Amino acid sequence: MDGSPIALPLLPDMPVTVHHPLRQTVPVVFASPHSGRAYPAEFIAAARLDPLGLRRSEDSFVDLLFADAPANGAPLLAARFPRAYCDANREAWELDPGMFEDRLPDFVNTASPRVGAGLGTIPRVVASGEGIYRHRLSFAEAERRIRDCWEPYHATLAALIEATRAQFGACLLIDCHSMPSLFQRDGARGTGWGAARPNGRTAPPAGPDIVLGDAHGTACAPAVTRFMDQALRDLGYLVRRNDPYAGGYVTRHYGRPREGVHVLQLELARALYMDETRIEALARFDLVREDVARLIGRLTAEAAALLAG
Repeated sequence: MDGSPIALPLLPDMPVTVHHPLRQTVPVVFASPHSGRAYPAEFIAAARLDPLGLRRSEDSFVDLLFADAPANGAPLLAARFPRAYCDANREAWELDPGMFEDRLPDFVNTASPRVGAGLGTIPRVVASGEGIYRHRLSFAEAERRIRDCWEPYHATLAALIEATRAQFGACLLIDCHSMPSLFQRDGARGTGWGAARPNGRTAPPAGPDIVLGDAHGTACAPAVTRFMDQALRDLGYLVRRNDPYAGGYVTRHYGRPREGVHVLQLELARALYMDETRIEALARFDLVREDVARLIGRLTAEAAALLAG
């Protein structure tokens, strides 16, 4: 697992992968919208960044960390397309008009805070702030990516949620992400790895290991959030809720607890398992994956009772 993107033609019928269990036995779905690493050759050619720079927005290897979900009876959905190419955790049409050579249709959301930051459905910058493109795009290009990537991802996710709810009466979606380990908070930025955790890991002094986001209690039953918080703490991780990540489009759009759909976003500090500069898995990657497998096992064993409560 190294930092080289996988340059492949991104075919309309191959934008996502669903890892199904032999039989779904739990009311849980896992999804990774930002770990895609199939970079179309024409996208790389149009970028002003080198291939490694394009990967700064990836939640690299998150789909691999959660790979034990199917063995525990839950499906795992993963985008194949990269976040820098099309962001599935946005509205379908959040676009920056400054990126395009032609006028955008009136239905496009050009005024969201995410668009202002350059991080719309078709991002203008990677997560570290560098501009992606040499030249402006056509709206037709944005439309093609949204039709070929965003729409199939959400059609697949919606179908998994509805099938789970129909079978079990409720569905819990765990939206799986990773976060930069050094993020700005209260004017202070972490500078490196600090004290050892009870699980033998180490963690950045300025931030948590994991952030759980439930849109401040509106997207998921509190009992589920509390359970996940405690399960992660039992594994030795420092956990924070809703700060600085309360949940993106997926959390807020699909999370409807009164209708039996609960969504909890999980952000895992990248430096726990990867070299953030080289975008390479570290030797301790397997340790973190084992912890995630334990978490999945505990959650899937209790999910039905948590949702029934």
